[in-house]
Amino acid sequence: MQTLRIATRKSKLAIWQSEMVADRLHKEYPDLKVALVPLSTRGDEILDQSLQKVGGKGLFIKELEHAMLRGDADIAVHSMKDMPAELENEFCIAAVLQRASPFDALLTHNATEFERLPIGAILGTSSLRRSAQLLAHRPDLNIKPLRGNVQTRIKKWQQGEFDAIVLAEAGLQRLGLEDHISQVLQTDYCLPAAAQGIVGVECLKNNTKIFNLLQVLNAPESQISISAERAVNYHLGGDCKTPIAAFATVNTQEIALTALVAQADGNKILRNSQSSFISTPETPLSECIDCAKALGESVAKELLGMGADKILAELKS
Repeated sequence: MQTLRIATRKSKLAIWQSEMVADRLHKEYPDLKVALVPLSTRGDEILDQSLQKVGGKGLFIKELEHAMLRGDADIAVHSMKDMPAELENEFCIAAVLQRASPFDALLTHNATEFERLPIGAILGTSSLRRSAQLLAHRPDLNIKPLRGNVQTRIKKWQQGEFDAIVLAEAGLQRLGLEDHISQVLQTDYCLPAAAQGIVGVECLKNNTKIFNLLQVLNAPESQISISAERAVNYHLGGDCKTPIAAFATVNTQEIALTALVAQADGNKILRNSQSSFISTPETPLSECIDCAKALGESVAKELLGMGADKILAELKS
């Protein structure tokens, strides 16, 4: 292979993530040449409508996958929270990197914390997961849609269109914009999206040479966490239209998982937490994926038994 080509979105955050992957590969394979293939996606182009109305987060990845199918790129780099619960048959996630912050961050004027926002404050987010959870704490808030890349969203907030906005802390940190953060929202306020803070590398499933090359990037703890969290989404049939959250932590040989399903207005939130021993000291984490997936399935089934199916049916209708 002369050059490994990375398909990436054109946003600064996507470029940063792809360059991070390129740097890691350079360190592991000094003779390997790596080139970025920046592409514009439908998700980046359609900014005047909500993702729920125009096709969901899959709009951010289709062009990158098509580039791999055409032979114009060898791999694609993604924020894993943007990936659908189930990939098309031709593709696989070959590696996931060490997780950055999984939490959401609140940006407000004068560093005001969430509970001190004025009554009726305008809060910007296009995430049903975020808005549902925050409305559960503050039903007086006026939630308005906020689209665009990180810099565009911050500019709209700075210009006074919003009293507050919510963004992923990891993205702000990666772009050196963490000084804008007024408050990091812990999980009792806003449980993260499945795989939030994790960068993944996708390739064609049948390209074993590329798949094997990428294994040096894989972080076992991230792989365990993401397997449990994405299993929740898969078994609940989650997409961008469903306020579903899932967050797992791995501690020695145990994994703990919390997930929730919420009504869009936050009036009802179903939450379930479970934990499981996933390995022994003699068993590497990389061999415990199936156990993590089983835990995710168990949590999803518990939520369905609590009435999540009714909430999801109402949202889809």
